[in-house]
Amino acid sequence: MILSLLQEPSPLQTEKTLSIIELINNGGIGGKVIIGLLFVLLLMVVYIYFERLFAIRAAVKVTPNFMPQIRSFILSGKLDGAQQLCHSENVPVARLVSKGLSRIGRPLEDINTTIENAGRLEVYQLEKNISILATIAGAAPMLGFLGTVIGMILSIFEISNAGGNIDMQLLADGLYTAMTTTVGGLIVGILGYITFNHLVVKTNKAVYQMEVTSLEFLDLLNEPA
Repeated sequence: MILSLLQEPSPLQTEKTLSIIELINNGGIGGKVIIGLLFVLLLMVVYIYFERLFAIRAAVKVTPNFMPQIRSFILSGKLDGAQQLCHSENVPVARLVSKGLSRIGRPLEDINTTIENAGRLEVYQLEKNISILATIAGAAPMLGFLGTVIGMILSIFEISNAGGNIDMQLLADGLYTAMTTTVGGLIVGILGYITFNHLVVKTNKAVYQMEVTSLEFLDLLNEPA
């Protein structure tokens, strides 16, 4: 008798698995719209990050002997050769030096002002669209929470339509769907925050390089003949 009880197979237990696609499909129109918006924001984060990253990396690539060559051209009075070198480099640092070269002969303060104004334009170009990442980093989690609230409202509505009888299966499905939008919003928000800060650090390095080169160029012009 004991052996027969031990050998008797236990009833099979069904294991419930979570499917992201299934949760999205069961989330209703509101949940699908929120997830769709979050997916669009995710694509924007990825595109802006890599587009700006490659642009900033290209902007800081300067030939190591660029300033020594500029110095040699200026000391020998070959300003046209210096301008040609700047045009061949075609990076923010070279464009700032080119602006300064075009003002040689004027007071040093005027040259400094010209370089500063040109530097502001270059910084603006480097920071283009970066602020969008900061906006997405703040908006995506709130959008996810909005989807959560919508999911909870729909779950309560379905329970109310069921005559007040609490169906745990129905409540669980609604909570799964509601939490999906929250997770999606947090993921997009975290990625937006990380990519924004990384690009800010890269941009600051590029700005520092422009400032150092500008000071070096002004010191060159200020050297006694």
